[in-house]
Amino acid sequence: MPGSSAPARGHGSTLTRARRRFTRNRMAVLGLGVLLAIHLAAWLGPAAVAQSPYTVDPLHTLEPPSATHLLGTDENGRDVLARLLYGARISLTVGLVAVLLSIVIGTAVGAASGYFGGPADAVLMRLTDGFLALPTFFLLLVILAVFGGSVGSVVVVIGITSWMSLARLVRAEFLRWKAQDFVEAARAIGVRDRAIMWRHLLPHTVPSIVVTAALGVAFAILTESALSYLGLGIQLPVPSWGNMLSNAQNYLLTAPWLAITPGAMIFLVVLAYNFVGNGLRDALDPQRQR
Repeated sequence: MPGSSAPARGHGSTLTRARRRFTRNRMAVLGLGVLLAIHLAAWLGPAAVAQSPYTVDPLHTLEPPSATHLLGTDENGRDVLARLLYGARISLTVGLVAVLLSIVIGTAVGAASGYFGGPADAVLMRLTDGFLALPTFFLLLVILAVFGGSVGSVVVVIGITSWMSLARLVRAEFLRWKAQDFVEAARAIGVRDRAIMWRHLLPHTVPSIVVTAALGVAFAILTESALSYLGLGIQLPVPSWGNMLSNAQNYLLTAPWLAITPGAMIFLVVLAYNFVGNGLRDALDPQRQR
């Protein structure tokens, strides 16, 4: 039917325009390429490395890069390349899963607050403001000092302390869209509130959520690296970029490669996620017509 195909064509043309705007942003495309390469190396690279990231070799400590150890060895004789690749899995997983958790919490809080309004809005927004007022990083330090720095605890702690900005953003989007005529029409024909929220309103907030998620992964990776650097994040012998940096600080003059490689990876990943996030923001902004 002609009427049923029009929305599909409109949706397709919107995605096409967004993709074109994104591909015109050279830094965003470069950032996406860097992220794809690093993620592939993190998940496929360890299979191509013969050395184990946990094998200690006291006879070959602090060796410079060579044919046997492409990025050298650390203070315990462990292969730096193997630890870098396995550490990439940990750091990237922590960043992605923590952001996913924050998206679930922030979207639920923001959607309920913006759609129902009234007392629910007041309570949820005061809760959000309360979390925003807390010194987040010090709260992270206290929680991890009490419960330990396993991968699961780091993910949960970062996720439950980084949802507030997204909740406010989703609330604003729901307030804007719930006043539209299609919401009133859905209510008039008896559509339930839950269906209106998740089937009709939530899709309009997806671009904002995607942009926030891309920028949030960079923040989560930086946070995990900082916590691990301070000794409260991922605990040894499990490698992460943060604890690799922490171990390398005593050998900056004698073995600088120990700090250069994880530091460069953190820098590249965070910068690439920011470029991609900015590119998505520009591409998905309906007000931009380039």
